[in-house]
Amino acid sequence: MQYTQARFGGLVVFVPKKCWKIKRTKQQRKEQMRKRFILVIGCIVFCSLIWFLNLPAKPAVHATTTNNKYVYLPAIVKAPPPTPTPTPTPDPCEPISGVSYTAFTIEGSPTDRPATQHADINLALRGYEPTNAFRGLVDYGGGYDPNAPQLYGLFGDQRTPTFTQQYRVYDWDWGCNCRGNLLTTWSVTLSGMQTTPLEVIRVPDSGYNIGYGYDALVLYATRERITLKYTREDNVVHGYTVHIENICVEPSLLALYEQWNTAGRTSLPAVMGGQPIGRARGSEIRVAIRDNGTFMDPRSRKDWWRGR
Repeated sequence: MQYTQARFGGLVVFVPKKCWKIKRTKQQRKEQMRKRFILVIGCIVFCSLIWFLNLPAKPAVHATTTNNKYVYLPAIVKAPPPTPTPTPTPDPCEPISGVSYTAFTIEGSPTDRPATQHADINLALRGYEPTNAFRGLVDYGGGYDPNAPQLYGLFGDQRTPTFTQQYRVYDWDWGCNCRGNLLTTWSVTLSGMQTTPLEVIRVPDSGYNIGYGYDALVLYATRERITLKYTREDNVVHGYTVHIENICVEPSLLALYEQWNTAGRTSLPAVMGGQPIGRARGSEIRVAIRDNGTFMDPRSRKDWWRGR
């Protein structure tokens, strides 16, 4: 059977030629055209429904966001700051570069008791108290020893320091081997002097020579204090003695002292004027000076600060 095309708008329908050639009345043709039109419309509706039902589902959109446009960006998260590396705390007991020390044989006998228990050698046994006295150099009358230790030599720049505090040292009762009252010979027997923390502290220079250009022996040393004696005797009976508090003694000097102290004190470390012996532990060192065992006033200009 042969077919021919019949077009209805955009729809193409194939029909048999035999049917196409059948003569119909005008009314029949109209009725047939109407039926065909309904059929075509039904097909279009049916196909459209099938197409719509096969569309992927769309998410519901709220009315309040219908006209909004979104741009999705990668999330940017600020990293936490790195944990700072702690700054090392400066150590006042760190070694001093370039120093070395030696020991000298003492003259006479070693001290009659352990140095830590001797109130003439270990100032910590006596102790001291602050006093409200003038914080500066003072002038006394009388003579002076031109060879006496000069306390400005404690500092590398040989300055006259700021006096931060004055103190009075306690007396010692040798009968009971116990602390006595505060000394009253002088209004000040220990002076606080301003320092920079970790500042190198040196041996006060003098005109005395205990051998080979050395000025003093180390009678006592710890990580907090040192006692210097400007003779080769292991006591404070004759000559000058200097106590320095709040100083960390240079480690190799401390080790040398401990070695000879343990060995019976027949020898002790020897130091030269101006030689480094330790570092200031803070903003103040405390200094006492003795003449033949007697605590003197460290502020005396004519004795310990000549020319200042």
